[in-house]
Amino acid sequence: MVIEKLHDAGVRSEWAYTAAFASIGLSFLSWYASKNKEPAGIDRADRWGIFVGQWAPTFFGLGNALRSYEK
Repeated sequence: MVIEKLHDAGVRSEWAYTAAFASIGLSFLSWYASKNKEPAGIDRADRWGIFVGQWAPTFFGLGNALRSYEK
């Protein structure tokens, strides 16, 4: 039902895959920026990297579901 609504709204599987790969890059970027710019230390940088890194599996899952629906 959710996948059907996303498809009807114009969301395509390629967009979800692109978002997944972008979130992987953003994970590294957020870790690096937090490590070098915040005085909180490596612990906070690790948490930022892990938080953003968890988005990728969600986007890959949406991409797979949308791809199956598109067929």
